Amino acid sequence: MKKLLPILLVLAMFLAACGGKDEKTSEQAESKKEIKVASLIPPMTDMLELVKPLMEKDGYDMKIVVLSDNVQPNQALKDKEVDANFFQHPPYMKQFNEANNANLVVVQPVYEAPLGAYSKKYDTLDELPDGATIAIPNDSSNIARSLKLLEIGGLIKLKEGAGLDATQKDIVENPKNIKILEVDLLMLARSYEDVDAVTMLPAYAEPLGLNPAEDSLIEEGESDFPISLIAREDNADSEAIQALAKHLSGPEIAKFLKENFPTTYKPAF
Repeated sequence: MKKLLPILLVLAMFLAACGGKDEKTSEQAESKKEIKVASLIPPMTDMLELVKPLMEKDGYDMKIVVLSDNVQPNQALKDKEVDANFFQHPPYMKQFNEANNANLVVVQPVYEAPLGAYSKKYDTLDELPDGATIAIPNDSSNIARSLKLLEIGGLIKLKEGAGLDATQKDIVENPKNIKILEVDLLMLARSYEDVDAVTMLPAYAEPLGLNPAEDSLIEEGESDFPISLIAREDNADSEAIQALAKHLSGPEIAKFLKENFPTTYKPAF
């Protein structure tokens, strides 16, 4: 019995140590603060997945909420169902704010996503026939951006001073009688099969095998439309949001963009 006492004592100490470790791990897991971020499709969701472990090291359990259309992420953020979203450029956010009396703000520009004009039927703009139909996104900020792209390509001319609020009513010259069809952003890829040309962002063009640097009929050039991390005025300066902003503008994201999209996206930070 005397010989068993040291063994039992060591065993008890071991079990106590293991129990303490389990309790400590459990406490650490419970102490992690949750942050919910809404998004839509790759590469935004891919980038969030990339920084998720980095957020965990900072003490945050980041939930990525993937939604099905380009209105829900902003509505969810406004209603405080999520803490941030990552899917849009500032002009689109501004349009939502004005239409919904919201107070969303840009926290961190992450990457530039050039708008392109693509055609399955024609290889050059000159081949577009009179009366050709071109599909563009139907939200006001992307309508204006698409019209500007068509103007850069010489297909239309907008009235002087038409900016980010431009609509089809601002077209003053249309020598080829182009018909412009406004389509939901998420439906543009389907339109590619049916219309003569379509203006799309890379996230929607790439699944079709299209690259703005190689396949777009028009080069957009510099723009003010970086895909950005968005929050609300009341939480934009919080530690969680600022930690996410730091990681989305960090070396991991820069490397991800360079390695996976060398001719498509470039960092906006």
